[in-house]
Amino acid sequence: MRLTNYSDYSLRVLIYLATEGTEKLTNIKEISEVYSISKNHLMKIIYNLGKLGYIETIRGRNGGFRLAKDPADINIGVLIRQTEENFYLVECFEDKNACVITPVCSLKHVLNNALEQFFKVLDQYTLADIVENKVMLKDYFAQKSKTSSDNV
Repeated sequence: MRLTNYSDYSLRVLIYLATEGTEKLTNIKEISEVYSISKNHLMKIIYNLGKLGYIETIRGRNGGFRLAKDPADINIGVLIRQTEENFYLVECFEDKNACVITPVCSLKHVLNNALEQFFKVLDQYTLADIVENKVMLKDYFAQKSKTSSDNV
């Protein structure tokens, strides 16, 4: 199984924001430079994370965005369920299933069990768990940001 870039980038945005704390406003340019992600793609992600209540967006000249919740209140399993479109690991998970062996195949049940276990693990973690090394992450982001501005 592979998560979409959308979920991956959503996690990255939240990790970045968690290192900044809940007071400092961040902008799309900062995150785009650190992760080398398109600003347009990030705008969609920021908008969606705002709609989902993970971030707070402040408009205007000195605007930006920041975490709207404590990192300990952001469950990774819940976030992934909200940012992925589907979890069709194989064709027989879909409504339009044309697999001829579906009536006698046990694979769907095995993969469904694996998917349940995947989420069981993710549900045990929060954003706070992922940013336990907050100081190292913040130092890395600062270094990446400096490198990006030196190349301009």
